[in-house]
Amino acid sequence: MYRFLIIDTYYLNFLNNFYSKIDIATKTYEEHLKLLMNELFGTADFYSRNLEKLGCEAKDVIFNDLELQYKWANEHDIRVSSIVFSKRFNKLYKVLNKIPFVSCRFNECYKILKTQIKYYKPEILYIQDIGVINDMFLSEIKSYVKLIIGQIASPIPMNRNLKVYDFIFTSFPHFVKKFRDMGLNSEYLKIAFEPSILDKTGSSDLERKYDCTFIGGLTKSHTNRIKLLEKLADELNIDFWGYGIEALSKNSPIRNKYHGQAWGIEMYRILAQSKITVNFHIDVAENYANNMRLYEATGMGAMLITDHKDNLNELFEIGKEIVSYRNIEELIDLIKYYSIHDTERESIAKTGQKKTLTKHTYFNRMKDILEILPKYIK
Repeated sequence: MYRFLIIDTYYLNFLNNFYSKIDIATKTYEEHLKLLMNELFGTADFYSRNLEKLGCEAKDVIFNDLELQYKWANEHDIRVSSIVFSKRFNKLYKVLNKIPFVSCRFNECYKILKTQIKYYKPEILYIQDIGVINDMFLSEIKSYVKLIIGQIASPIPMNRNLKVYDFIFTSFPHFVKKFRDMGLNSEYLKIAFEPSILDKTGSSDLERKYDCTFIGGLTKSHTNRIKLLEKLADELNIDFWGYGIEALSKNSPIRNKYHGQAWGIEMYRILAQSKITVNFHIDVAENYANNMRLYEATGMGAMLITDHKDNLNELFEIGKEIVSYRNIEELIDLIKYYSIHDTERESIAKTGQKKTLTKHTYFNRMKDILEILPKYIK
């Protein structure tokens, strides 16, 4: 089987929240990493854990967790500038990543990552976000690995040489054709759910106390979503969690029912306490359902109401496993209906959860990856 090194990046809001509540000063790198993975943020260790079940070797690196990466460097006697890993650097991170480096060896973050690649000796470098890792760096380390795989479920980054990737996985069906038209190799890979989350969150002991919830971004880039959610807040009993609340107007009705940010394990517990949860895709999804909330919500046993997409019935049976809406009026009517028809709602939630726990798991997705790899690996 194969050796993987999985390179991920985490939202800075989540990292700030993590370090505000957990003391990692005395922890080794491996202990520190385990604590971070136990927060269940994003895909956490779901790829590596399930690849290992299938006989592969797999390690995780969180590229932009500066405290964690600095700790790895210290433990492996890698000399790097401590100022780069101070809190001040967090503010510069997004800017620095956009600079076309003359040589990536001058950037301390890439210096550590290169050393990690040489240390772990992966055959396959799996980049979870092609919009982050500098393509000049990838060109420089290409000789150390057999395959560089990218993954994307967001707008295609501009001014990047994506040909450095041997192929790109995407959960957007329409992106596969876009990439191939660009002369790039691309494969469709759906997102999934990790069943062990149910035990880690103690979901069986949680009461479904929220009639309806929404968890997600509330920033200026979510204008259409905010309009819809404000309408829901005006007319329904719905609770909100998410980042970007400061972007909302002071009189936004969302503010009255807003409970703060919710990341990882806390987010899953909220879903486990939700009777109904609402999903809303970003614009780049176009007419295709793809996002993580489809699987997170159903996996935790909430009844999912999501915006209708052309391929939705390929993922879940609409009306039996999930519910879909085409406009705000229909969404309001559906929430009102299922809020009082408990038996129907619970049946859909249970059937949707069964589908996710049998068909949409990360174990299944890693099997898909391993079936695709022989097309590309020499």
